[in-house]
Amino acid sequence: MEFVIEKQNYGQSAFSKTGLALYDFCVLHVVCRYAWRCPNERVLAAYREHASNNHLDVGVGTGYFLDHARFPTATPRIALLDLNANCLERTARRIGRYSPEVYQANLLAPIDLKARKFDSIGMNYVLHCLPGGFPDKGRAIGHLAALLNPGGVLFGATLLQGGVARGPLAKTLMHLFNARHTLNNTGDTHEGLTEALERHLTDVHIEIVGCVALFSGRARRLAP
Repeated sequence: MEFVIEKQNYGQSAFSKTGLALYDFCVLHVVCRYAWRCPNERVLAAYREHASNNHLDVGVGTGYFLDHARFPTATPRIALLDLNANCLERTARRIGRYSPEVYQANLLAPIDLKARKFDSIGMNYVLHCLPGGFPDKGRAIGHLAALLNPGGVLFGATLLQGGVARGPLAKTLMHLFNARHTLNNTGDTHEGLTEALERHLTDVHIEIVGCVALFSGRARRLAP
């Protein structure tokens, strides 16, 4: 399946092959726990609660969360969607036991996978990499909501700067990462995230852990 991909560099500098080799330890095990104060177990708990046997993961990184997640059966349908070919290749290889479908696409453009829709979509640490504020990032939420079956759930995690408590280390790293355009979250607030989610989803829930927002919402059901 081929896609026309816009040339963008949002949040991609950390996802070279060299960066991915260091990502799990440096980012997930050190920065997330000690700077963002959100250990990986909190993200994996969302998979236990929301992940279905018909699941799409977006912004897959190294595949860490999919590799450690538990699904309702041993043979779920798993699909991967990312702009970065390095991430798709590494994750597809890491979770090869699931024979994942692989799609390369830009979240900020309408997505046509020409495939059946999903009952769950996970997007962890993706929104804070997208350019612009939540009015712009909300387009990505809308594009993903369109890939859900009615009542399906979109869940994930993102770093906020407003409406959360940030320690000195978190403030320093966010400043540095935003300067390098590894992150784009200087205007990301709890209120903005809530509005973006509620524009496209129902039953929206947000839990703040450190300076990370763990969120979920459901695709609107068809009227009877």
